[in-house]
Amino acid sequence: MTIERTVLAFAGAVVSFSILLSWIVSPWWVLLALFVGLNLLQSAFTGFCPLARILRKLGLKHGAMFPQ
Repeated sequence: MTIERTVLAFAGAVVSFSILLSWIVSPWWVLLALFVGLNLLQSAFTGFCPLARILRKLGLKHGAMFPQ
């Protein structure tokens, strides 16, 4: 699995989990989904993604989105 696929899978899981928590626990959990969305938006423009850097250090292969 590449860094890109892992980042997208992780973001999707966190957003889904935060929406579920906002429905069950507290509406404030929507802020986590907002944070993930804003992070994805800024990484689209800047190319910087903290999770991608961590995954690269863990040894995952990079693709076209997050080159070395």
